[in-house]
Amino acid sequence: MPIQTLMSFLVYCVINAFTPGPGNILALNTVTNYGWRRGKPLFFGIFAGYYAVQLLCALFVYGVSTFLPRVLDVMKYAGAAYILWLAVHIAISKPDADAGEKSASFLKGFMLQFVNVKIWLFGITALTGYITAHTTALGALVFFEIVIATLGTIATLTWIGAGMAIQRVYVKHYRVINVVLALTLLECVYSILVS
Repeated sequence: MPIQTLMSFLVYCVINAFTPGPGNILALNTVTNYGWRRGKPLFFGIFAGYYAVQLLCALFVYGVSTFLPRVLDVMKYAGAAYILWLAVHIAISKPDADAGEKSASFLKGFMLQFVNVKIWLFGITALTGYITAHTTALGALVFFEIVIATLGTIATLTWIGAGMAIQRVYVKHYRVINVVLALTLLECVYSILVS
């Protein structure tokens, strides 16, 4: 694979991983509400879900590309509905010292990634746009999807760090911050539905 293609792939991945998306925004909101310790189950769910989805993307690109458009159409609407629910939940939430254990669950973070159309499209587009012209070997596709999931995990950790940095400010101004985060998620819903 030419180095220029590999560099373009990495730039594309870094930009996609660090831009706001449902996982990054939920992680930011969770850490500002509950802190790192109580948010850990959700964060680990997001990370595990990211790797699971990217491995599925590799398998899709490898073997079932003829079924992909139909699968993505269904996921598009399911993902938009779930992200809309998250936006409403974030907009109306407030800091609550007792709610973190229940709402910051591993399963919530893990399941978010399965309806997070952004990372499905990200994984599939990265492979089909940069990699499959040079190789369609399953091992190579899985390797590049692991690179994508690792970059996504680093990006989410960065968003978590930002949330920890603003936690004191958040407690004072949670309503404004939550509305901005919810509006960002609504933009994600809009971009999913018009794409």
